[in-house]
Amino acid sequence: MLPLLPNRYRRAIEFSLLVALYVAAGAFSILMAVGPDDIVLFWPASGIALAGVVRFGLRWIWFVPLATLLLHLGPAPVPLAFLPWSLAANTLGVLIGGWVVLRRVSMAPVSVRFAFRILFGGLALSLASALIGCTGLLVAGMIDHPGEPFVRWLLGNLLGVAASVPAMLLWLAPRHTLGPELPPNTYAPEGERLLWNIALTASYVLLGWGSSHGAHYSLGLSALPLAVLVWSAIRFPLLHTAVATLITLLLIAAFAGLGLAGYPVPERMTDTINLLAFLSLLAVIPMLLAFSVHQHRVASERLRLRASTDPLTGLANRDAFEERVRAEIDDPAAPPMALAYLDLDNLKLVNDTASHAAGDALIRALGGVIESCRNRGDLVARTGGDEFAVLLRNCTPMVAEDRIRTLLRAIEGYRFSWEGQVLSTTASAGVVAFLPGQGEYAQLLSQADAACFTAKELGGNRVCLAGLHASDLHDRTTAMRWAVRLREALEQGSLDLYCQSIVPLNEAADTGRHFEILLRLRDPRGGERLMPEQFVPAAERFHLGPRIDREVLSRTLAWFEAHPKAAASVAMCGINLSGEALVDEGFIAFVAERLRHSSFPASRLCFEVTETSAVRDLARAQRFIAEMRRLGCRFAIDDFGTGFCSFSYLRSLDVDYFKIDGSFVREMDSSPLAEAVVRSITDIAHVLDKRSIAEHTESEAQRQALKALGVDYAQGYCIDKPMAIAEYFRAELDRPHQ
Repeated sequence: MLPLLPNRYRRAIEFSLLVALYVAAGAFSILMAVGPDDIVLFWPASGIALAGVVRFGLRWIWFVPLATLLLHLGPAPVPLAFLPWSLAANTLGVLIGGWVVLRRVSMAPVSVRFAFRILFGGLALSLASALIGCTGLLVAGMIDHPGEPFVRWLLGNLLGVAASVPAMLLWLAPRHTLGPELPPNTYAPEGERLLWNIALTASYVLLGWGSSHGAHYSLGLSALPLAVLVWSAIRFPLLHTAVATLITLLLIAAFAGLGLAGYPVPERMTDTINLLAFLSLLAVIPMLLAFSVHQHRVASERLRLRASTDPLTGLANRDAFEERVRAEIDDPAAPPMALAYLDLDNLKLVNDTASHAAGDALIRALGGVIESCRNRGDLVARTGGDEFAVLLRNCTPMVAEDRIRTLLRAIEGYRFSWEGQVLSTTASAGVVAFLPGQGEYAQLLSQADAACFTAKELGGNRVCLAGLHASDLHDRTTAMRWAVRLREALEQGSLDLYCQSIVPLNEAADTGRHFEILLRLRDPRGGERLMPEQFVPAAERFHLGPRIDREVLSRTLAWFEAHPKAAASVAMCGINLSGEALVDEGFIAFVAERLRHSSFPASRLCFEVTETSAVRDLARAQRFIAEMRRLGCRFAIDDFGTGFCSFSYLRSLDVDYFKIDGSFVREMDSSPLAEAVVRSITDIAHVLDKRSIAEHTESEAQRQALKALGVDYAQGYCIDKPMAIAEYFRAELDRPHQ
């Protein structure tokens, strides 16, 4: 109830509602007080009180005496001598009944066991209340003997509990306590609900009409609404049956208590007992059946969910996904769709370094990321160990590709903490777009899987869009061919070194050349110079990164050893390292051995590692950086600012420079957020006694803005374009010997 209100207001309103309902129910019952002792025939207020105490706890018992007092001050006045007895009877009865219900471990109010516990609690409530109340009636001189009043008080309370507690509890109970939400097709359709409403109304009319023409058989006509209530218990939700039962009992009790529609007012004790016992059965039978049917529905739904749900992520499993997608494909009225197949990249690295439990936890978390990124109406499933599938509805091939690319960025940016480690991974995806009836599920899944395989071959962390025919797929051997060309280039020395300047933006910065070594590949077959983005993904896919890093370091040191005048002008030479180099145990030994035999000072080398690769295995990154710094090398974090937890590990990584990712620099003119990021990174660098470098500085305006923000160095086309290393040091090489 009232889930959007603050807790204190919600509780106040709920308390007020309970008091108001209790008073209203008591006023209704007073109308049916029969006999010289004025004992009411039906007391639904007891059910409202018991439901309130069961729902909110015994500490809420004090709303009962308050409501009882208001009732006696208003529609149901009693002699002053009887007032404390009435307060005690209603309060202590509810307190005892509530204790009987709540004394054991609580259970959801949707089971037959709980229904019987409510009945036992109602019986305890009725006995205690009748005993105290009838004693008070005797003391107050309102009755001569307690026999018949006791029975009527007892049965009236018991009927009130049986009639009103189920509806009240189901109305008051939080939704999550009622078990899993059942699908709409579990219950009868709207047409049947309309027919049921007509039948219930007709049963009331026939009950009244028949009673007015034959008083001796009027009670038997209540079998008509009973049959309709049994229908409701089998076909409709639990609350529907509970409310219908309560309304039916209120109506019949009003007929009997007020003598309406031919019902005689019960005057003898046996008539009262027969009437109340029959009405109690009328209340209990439909609700027990409804509880039983609901339990069966919930158990069936849990079994269905267990059979169709992946236990690790809570997403649909392969079988459930296939069943639903096949139904979508066969629907000719369905809109254009796309099937995406996702495979996490390098999850084995997480399993091997952090444990399989960490890998499972990361899969579970990424399942949540994928679920949160899907559009409403899309289907998501975990189809294998580290594989997911998504059915995207109402989208063209281009839209599907964009949506999956956004999803991959979310996966790449996600960081997961596990026992002091920050875990992350990327994903590859294959997408096939189609129209309903255009292909079989097996064919579509196969093509999406093949496209995903192609994306992994191309380096991972990308989307590959497939067509409906094999000729539309990318060549699966593309990445393998790149790997062959890379190995050939390494063997033939076809890697060319380029340099791009990193210039200081203020006079306080140190002098000398600051630059970054960039790589170009001369195709050994055609002579074409290829950019890193063309071959680096294949290098990472086939674990060629450390080999390329060794080649670049060796050739850089060899060139400076051969050109000492150029080496003398160097203040800082930046060399990029792949993520695999950080975990390659032999790379540290190789660097140490190579520097030991080199005339180029190690203090002028600055190794650049990306933020993502450093965070992926923070412990190994720390060890690697520490070993390199012992040799005298410096370090820079490249593409800084693109990770989600950049600032949390800064103190753990002993680096000298933060290279601000170029995306922030490019957007400074149009995005105040980008400018704020650049400023914050610079300020944090200075607080930690580090230096900041802004990549992709493309214009003089950006350069001046960076200088105003306090950035230490800039790198980009505004300064110079990458040049071959010999051309870059042309001035030093052409300088005559002195």
